[in-house]
Amino acid sequence: MSVRRTGPGMPARIPGAGTDPISLDSATTDGSSGASEIGISRRLLMGLGAAGAGTLLMRPAIASPTAGPAEGEGVGFAVVGLGRLSQGQILPGFRNARRAKLAALVSGHPDKAARLAAKHGVAKDAIYTYETYDRIVDDPRIQVVYIVLPNAMHAEFTIRALKAGKHVLCEKPMATSVADAEAMIAAAKAAGRKLMIAYRCHYEPLNLAAMRLIRSGKLGKPRVVVTQMGRQASLSDPADVWRLDMKMSGGGALADMGIYGINGARYLLNEEPVEVRAWAQTDRNDPRFREVEDLIAWQFRFPSGAVANGSTSFDYAPTMSYQVECAQGRLVADPGAFYNGNRLTVQTGYQSQVQAIHEIDQFAREMDWMADVVRGKAPLVSTGEEGLQDMRLMKAILDSVAQGGATVSTAFGYTRAVDPAKAVDVPA
Repeated sequence: MSVRRTGPGMPARIPGAGTDPISLDSATTDGSSGASEIGISRRLLMGLGAAGAGTLLMRPAIASPTAGPAEGEGVGFAVVGLGRLSQGQILPGFRNARRAKLAALVSGHPDKAARLAAKHGVAKDAIYTYETYDRIVDDPRIQVVYIVLPNAMHAEFTIRALKAGKHVLCEKPMATSVADAEAMIAAAKAAGRKLMIAYRCHYEPLNLAAMRLIRSGKLGKPRVVVTQMGRQASLSDPADVWRLDMKMSGGGALADMGIYGINGARYLLNEEPVEVRAWAQTDRNDPRFREVEDLIAWQFRFPSGAVANGSTSFDYAPTMSYQVECAQGRLVADPGAFYNGNRLTVQTGYQSQVQAIHEIDQFAREMDWMADVVRGKAPLVSTGEEGLQDMRLMKAILDSVAQGGATVSTAFGYTRAVDPAKAVDVPA
């Protein structure tokens, strides 16, 4: 059986690949060169002081509830940050979205924002800067704010949007610290607004098929999951410069690519790890790795007895693959998390079969799901708590690395609220 591709027909894209000018999946710098945007980011972050983004919760409430869209109308999104991911995937994705519509842009570069607004049909008075961002409170065209900024800026801009009475879709990882992730969740609860983390694989047909096949028991009990997520990073690429900065990224390759393997092992097995061991191999003479680790490998142990072995690196040939070894079969996704061109193979006995996959615009699908959440027509699958769990697990991995591979408990008591395999349909 061959792969059936019904998407845009583009070549396969790997998130974060610096050689492709529009293929980054993590938040990218908004500046045309990248350097000036990082400068803005640092000034904004310095304004938070030593207490971090959590201090924003002390601000008085500035908004009353925002009215939702009328039945039949699209849900209005403001996109914050106009870097590679936004220009290459998110803004074009609105053309394929059925229920989400582009309503506003937020950027540190007015000229670029004006150009993109004209290209994508955004009104001139719906262009905001980072300094005028809080004025979205008075813009009824905006119901959802999509945060597409460097990781260290996620908490501040998420909390400001929530205080303005808007729902938030935030790129992953949701923050650079557990404390900031907790502050974002608290802000959403205080505002009575939805906070969704942009785990696009929760809504993507190949990954849903993999989840459902494992849940069905047809391959037997899952025993081992292996995830490999990495690529080459370059200091000549401004979008990689902040990813190689520990304060801005929160973890280098682990935060940019490894998070796919961490989250993937969890949704494939539909359970949470109870402990982890991890190791790193980093050449500190390589100027890319002065602050962040390069190769990190980890092993999760799950309550069922399953084990997940994961690795990530910014000095890998590009890969986003995983394999699940079960008692009566094997599932291989290689690639398994590109924007398109993914391939799922199922092996039972000595037979292998490539599954037919209905490709979609993954960003349009994710934004439509958020729109349905806001309209009360779909459950919130990729919750803030889901993002917080990954933040805690990444910290546990780094803690184990710092302790030379010591076992670190990850029994945080988290339970997934909604199983994507049960809740998410595959669109026609």
